[in-house]
Amino acid sequence: MKAFVNLFLGLSILQTALAAPTPETINYDTDTYEDVLDSLYDYDENPIVDQGKIEIGTVLPVVNRPILSPEQVSEETEEAEESTPKLIDGSSPQGPLTPGVLGPDTSGGISPTCILCACLITTVYCDDHNLDTIPPLPKETTHVYLRFNRISKISKHDFNHLTKLKKIDLTSNIISEIDEDAFRSLPQLSELILRDNKIRQLPELPNTMNYIDVSHNRLGPKGIKQEAFKDMTDLNILYLTDNHLNHIPIPLPDNLQSLHLQDNNIQEMHEDTFCKMKDWTYARRALEDIRLDGNPINLSRTPQAFMCLPRIPIGRLV
Repeated sequence: MKAFVNLFLGLSILQTALAAPTPETINYDTDTYEDVLDSLYDYDENPIVDQGKIEIGTVLPVVNRPILSPEQVSEETEEAEESTPKLIDGSSPQGPLTPGVLGPDTSGGISPTCILCACLITTVYCDDHNLDTIPPLPKETTHVYLRFNRISKISKHDFNHLTKLKKIDLTSNIISEIDEDAFRSLPQLSELILRDNKIRQLPELPNTMNYIDVSHNRLGPKGIKQEAFKDMTDLNILYLTDNHLNHIPIPLPDNLQSLHLQDNNIQEMHEDTFCKMKDWTYARRALEDIRLDGNPINLSRTPQAFMCLPRIPIGRLV
């Protein structure tokens, strides 16, 4: 009986072996290998991925740091703030920077004028902004340009706090009125340009002036006070072109280099306008540029007035 069972199992195993398919031989060259991969894995160029099952992140190095309590975090923040360098006004240099200088009443903030105009260190550029008054200027201002606006008046309060102001340029406005004390209290003012306005009366100016240009205005016979420039020992440039002057504003300082008076109504000149008739040794060597053309004056009538000058003035000689 046992021999019969063993014979039956052997026949069953042989039958199963004969029925199994014969395996094919695969050649694993490059092309065949890619085909096999494609057949084994169905790659999709735009697979649908369940985003909820995927977490993407950046692996950071593990840092062994103790867990801080809220009190300790607050202390660390205060220490970091104390170690951060501060500007003069107490602000952090990492904050937004606005070009400009500090204003007189801003308590360490940026002057509103420096938002409207352009402030570069201590210079304020406010040209062509359709202004009708002088804007409030930062107290550190040294140079201010307010050209091509519609300013009609200069008040004594417009510049009185600007003790460092050196230059004012108000070219091409419609200024017709200037307070007498508008410039007198400026201890460092050296350049004043008021070209192309409607000024009839020039106010008193500080003796620190070096450059004055009031050309193309309406200064009449009484538009400039007597001896207005006498004590301005540093005055080099004086431009009074195209006004209604009928005389040369004397006495003129010895350091004056250029005097423009063309296109006025000057009809005569005295022999001591530039020279000293009682001192034949006096020489005014600095004054090399005198313009008197466009005036109804004959320079040939007073030749002695030019004896001390290095050059004869430009103007009508006949």
